[in-house]
Amino acid sequence: MAKKPRARYTLEFKLEALRQIGAGQSVAVVSATLGVGPTTLHNWIKAQREGKLGGPGSKPVSPEQMELAQLRAENARLRMERDIPKKSDGVLRKGVEVRYAFIEGKRGEWPISLLCELLGVSASGFHQWRQRKANQEPSKAGRRTMSSDALLAHIKAIHAEVKGEYGWPRMWKELVARGIRVGKERVRKLMAQHGIKARTKRRFKATTDSRHNLPVAPNLIARDFTPARPNEVWTTDITYIDTGEGWLYLAVMLDLFSRHVVGWSIAPRMTTSLVLDALRMAWFRRRPQAGLIVHSDRGSQYCSGNFQRALKAYGMRSSMSRKGDCWDNAPTESLWGSLKRARLHGKRFETREAAHGEVMDWLGFYNATRLHSTLGYVSPMQHERNWMAAQDKKSA
Repeated sequence: MAKKPRARYTLEFKLEALRQIGAGQSVAVVSATLGVGPTTLHNWIKAQREGKLGGPGSKPVSPEQMELAQLRAENARLRMERDIPKKSDGVLRKGVEVRYAFIEGKRGEWPISLLCELLGVSASGFHQWRQRKANQEPSKAGRRTMSSDALLAHIKAIHAEVKGEYGWPRMWKELVARGIRVGKERVRKLMAQHGIKARTKRRFKATTDSRHNLPVAPNLIARDFTPARPNEVWTTDITYIDTGEGWLYLAVMLDLFSRHVVGWSIAPRMTTSLVLDALRMAWFRRRPQAGLIVHSDRGSQYCSGNFQRALKAYGMRSSMSRKGDCWDNAPTESLWGSLKRARLHGKRFETREAAHGEVMDWLGFYNATRLHSTLGYVSPMQHERNWMAAQDKKSA
């Protein structure tokens, strides 16, 4: 039996983790979002300071890359200071309670102390507010009816937080998840009255080039997008982002069970290495058992000998859609639609770096926070946690 190659985190992955930490997220949050142990993250921070982040098996980090990572972090911090009050659309001027609610929603992305400083409230006051909220009797909460102004303030805060991605069904689910008891029809009407809606859809061209003579794998999933557990079926695809410096290409590995993006890679060229890097990241993060199916289109990158050999080395099976049938990979197509509708439609990125940061921010939000309708309106990571808890309960 061929020995599996030892996978390593790509340099791109390490820089992204450090970018998020440098932008103000805690090591614990980045650890949970990216699935990397806190000790590993601390080791990367130390290696970055010593100029040794590349490590064996990857290219060393140049001074330019180090400076770029630091600039990313500083720019992200400045964007937060500038944009959080702006994107709240005046909500934050409506009172301390609304500010606390806004901080509660953003505390997984930015340090609480910094958010409190920016919004003019004390951290101790925020923690006392959370404690009062936790101790509140359900019967009292159920008897109170929130005013339309207060409800609208919460809706606008969430709308700003998710950057306009939620329509009324997800908005209602998000409000309920945050302990706000309200009917969905009331949320729908209030959003309609104030013109609050999700971003509209837009068509994008395909990136698949199946004009080749390479071997094609059979379709092993036949549009069955409901595996029973994680790491049974991953789907993969490539999309593109237009920037002032040229195209930027994104490849992902999506776990069909939870719709969790378990691997990704971004590069200025659509080559086999793009999809190989996404596969390596996914394998190293998940370490699935042999037999996992990786479903793709018939693009030359996926049919290439290098990609197929990597699948075999990891004990994975290749599956491919029928020619020209996007419905055979509908979950990944849906992911692209959500990304482009939420973050890319109507925007012009002057640099690839700007587009890269926007996409990475959204992927972190998508995995850890975004409510997914297919999963019963929980996030991909929460869906996996719920499944694991259920398995532990069965085996107890």
